[in-house]
Amino acid sequence: MADVDDKVEGSADGKYYVDASCIDCDVCRTTAPNNFQANEDEGFSFVYKQPENAEEEEQCQEALEACPVEAIGDDG
Repeated sequence: MADVDDKVEGSADGKYYVDASCIDCDVCRTTAPNNFQANEDEGFSFVYKQPENAEEEEQCQEALEACPVEAIGDDG
């Protein structure tokens, strides 16, 4: 389970976040490309935009459920 106290840098404030256990596997960016980006220098993904509609919300939830290391959190 993602740790809200261990969020990665760059995450947009809001419901979804990524913590430091992220292995940058690309699942979240593939599942919710409008909401997740890679920090290629540091080797992790982050939420660069919170969902703005039902489709994006569904994709972010799917990314959370698909994350192999449970690095995506839902703080809402």
